[in-house]
Amino acid sequence: MASKLLSTKPIDELLKSAEGEKGGLRRALGPVNLITFGIGAIIGAGIFVLTGQAAALYAGPAIVLSFILCGIGSGFAGLCYAEFASLIPIAGSAYTYAYATLGEIFAWIIGWALILEYSFGAATVASGWAGYLSSLLADFNIHIPPQLDAVPGTKLIFYQGTWQKASNVLPAIEKAGINPATLPHATGIFNLVALLVILVITAILVVGVKESANLNSTFVTIKISVLLVFIGLAAIFVMHHSHIVDMNWHPFLPPNTGKFGQYGWSGILRGASVIFFAYIGFDAVSTTAQEARNPQKDMPIGIIGSLVISTVFYIIVAGLLTAVVPYTSLDVADPVAVGVAATGVRWGSILVNLGAVAGIGSVMLVMLLGQSRIFWTMSQDGLLPGWAGKVHHRFRTPYISSIVVGIPVALAAAFLPINELADLVNIGTLSAFTIVCLGVWVLRRKQPDLHRPFKTPWVPLVPILGACISLGLMAGLPSLTWIAFLSWGTFGLLIYFFYSRRHSQLRQQQTGD
Repeated sequence: MASKLLSTKPIDELLKSAEGEKGGLRRALGPVNLITFGIGAIIGAGIFVLTGQAAALYAGPAIVLSFILCGIGSGFAGLCYAEFASLIPIAGSAYTYAYATLGEIFAWIIGWALILEYSFGAATVASGWAGYLSSLLADFNIHIPPQLDAVPGTKLIFYQGTWQKASNVLPAIEKAGINPATLPHATGIFNLVALLVILVITAILVVGVKESANLNSTFVTIKISVLLVFIGLAAIFVMHHSHIVDMNWHPFLPPNTGKFGQYGWSGILRGASVIFFAYIGFDAVSTTAQEARNPQKDMPIGIIGSLVISTVFYIIVAGLLTAVVPYTSLDVADPVAVGVAATGVRWGSILVNLGAVAGIGSVMLVMLLGQSRIFWTMSQDGLLPGWAGKVHHRFRTPYISSIVVGIPVALAAAFLPINELADLVNIGTLSAFTIVCLGVWVLRRKQPDLHRPFKTPWVPLVPILGACISLGLMAGLPSLTWIAFLSWGTFGLLIYFFYSRRHSQLRQQQTGD
């Protein structure tokens, strides 16, 4: 039985399925589309939301070092992804790569982890998007009812023209000598804005991948333009207010509070574990391999290109953000907008909010696209029911998968806290990176003579370093995240042994059933 659980899918069979049959997914994406898909997913909630929270709670200004650590670890994993994506251009991403190298049981485990990763990733981003939309509307004196703009139980206070989380704004209120009881209060019921945006994006994904790619490219253009404006404004402010920078960056690495992950060197690791959420993007690029026009050439360009560009932006923005604003003030839903406001440029704040609304939308789009493609691929292998693999006769998209994914993600965004969602996404992402890195090494040993359009350099050093860094960042996550992840995995194994193992296409071929 163990040998059957470790059965691998032959590479030549995967390549035949990649050629596509009539009525399959449409090959409509070029290298520019793939790079913008990656940037669309990598630069989003991580830079517009989690950067501030990670700096405020874990690393202080040394969040820059957390991003450098993430960039190095992601670079190793990205090189491994690029080899697999060019060799096996299938929509299943890490799930398919594990199936070809480590066996069916590992493929199921990582596929199940990817479901968690993409679903909660989109929900997390939707929560951040709602925060920026509220901030943008507030600039025009339009206020969404606070009860419909936060997850259940969130305590809110109306301060300085906007509704803000009480836990974030109370120190500033007390410092200003204001009695919090004199300000309007509210309690969140559910996040209606986050729910609606997920449903709208789900509808766009049903219509078609080319339409989704064009919309994503527009979002990415707006987002990059806005970040360049922020970098310019913040850089000018830094050059003329060096004393503020010295004050905000002292100490650059706040001393540890005596608890693991709260500042100090362990805080850098904890911060890296949190913001690693952003780097799910190049995994999302690999899920579109079956819709790329020339995947052997274009997939490595899309994966590595988007990773390099995004990492540079993250490091620059994180450094400037903590330079213009005290890191203790960045635990807010819209830290980049707070950073622009600190420069005194009002139109800059409005522009950043507008860019974040458009830009974070691209992240939701790419994550929901990736999730539906994982469902589609697992269904093709018989590990999920047949409905998940149905392609719309007109749009040629996995429309049922998109809808089935979109509805629960919308509900999660409306009712669950963003920080808890982000940690679950991170552990799913890091586990996928670990499996892919190990898979490259295994396949090099098993089938060294395979034609690889792109080859990961310095094997096995790069895969080993990629796997070790990913495992190290997983170790920095809270114990509750591990408990939730293992519970999710246990539930997935029950589904595998009671359904997927019996319906596996590979198993049926081996038994002649």
